[in-house]
Amino acid sequence: MNIPELQSVRIDLADRSYPIVIGSGLLDQPQTYADLPNASQALIVTNSTVAPLYLQRLRGALQGKYRQVLEVVLPDGEQHKTWQTLNLFFDALLGAGCDRKTVLFALGGGVVGDMTGFAAASFMRGVPFVQVPTTLLAQVDSSVGGKTAINHPLGKNMIGAFYQPQLVVCDLDTLRTLPPRELSAGLAEVIKYGPIADLAFLDWIEANLDALLARDPAALAHAVKRSCEIKAWVVGQDEREAGLRAILNFGHTFGHAIEAGLGYGEWLHGEAVGCGMVMAAELSCRLGLVDKPFVQRLKSLIARAGLPVRGPQLAADDNAGRYLALMRLDKKSEAGEIRFVLIDGPGQAAVRPAPDALVREVIDACCA
Repeated sequence: MNIPELQSVRIDLADRSYPIVIGSGLLDQPQTYADLPNASQALIVTNSTVAPLYLQRLRGALQGKYRQVLEVVLPDGEQHKTWQTLNLFFDALLGAGCDRKTVLFALGGGVVGDMTGFAAASFMRGVPFVQVPTTLLAQVDSSVGGKTAINHPLGKNMIGAFYQPQLVVCDLDTLRTLPPRELSAGLAEVIKYGPIADLAFLDWIEANLDALLARDPAALAHAVKRSCEIKAWVVGQDEREAGLRAILNFGHTFGHAIEAGLGYGEWLHGEAVGCGMVMAAELSCRLGLVDKPFVQRLKSLIARAGLPVRGPQLAADDNAGRYLALMRLDKKSEAGEIRFVLIDGPGQAAVRPAPDALVREVIDACCA
């Protein structure tokens, strides 16, 4: 097996800059965390699926640095990304007398990372936190860039804060225990970067998709590193999504509607985004921004990755109307006008509105 060498990508945000370290065997090495701020206490947040695999290994790496290492084990699943679950963090922190130097460690996928970041931003108005993502989706997307949030029944990630971690630790070995469905979900966020920012990377993904699905370490290392490089470049220019950063939501406007409409957890986030990318590409085509062969190319790649390419029915009588109602709650919407991330020619993206009638046509054409 070809073990990738340790690699690093830097998020450049002045005094909030931090490294993303990528490699094998990082999670349980004390040296990985040596440069973090000194504190007497740390809190590891994980979930019931990840805890049996990695909690004690991370705890072992941290025990020499912190006098007390606390744990919170959350129930697993997007449906638990709520205020009620978030209070478990604060119960643990306040119950142990934690102070504003306490460091939080998010050990898990996107749900754990998003909630831990939001808790860190909120507790005592801000404490340090570290992302230790154990899913492909979290390593290439959600752990990077400082977006933290919980869900509301009416919309995904609608309550949160921009709050950057001190460090992101992408241990590629954790991907070995990832269920196949979760691996495919992560590939959606890898694929996303090609159409919006790097056509050569899209070519590479097409050529190496079988290796990625087979969990080849070298292929995964390149996919994670290149994805993080693209996201770092975007976030470094637009930390708070005032403009450019919105392109990272390609497929997410449709995808978030699918998640909210079906109920959180019914489809994985990456599955909804994969299908959402097909719908956004189709809308781009109908607006004359990209040709049909490119839409078919992207659709074929998403299907090869094991992701759905047909949207679900969210309503029996007016399915498109239900999609539109949910998408008007999207964070990119302005004055009730939905703004979509569209492919503005292969390898580049733009954020713009589209006529409701045209969006309805796309939904009708793309849904099962």
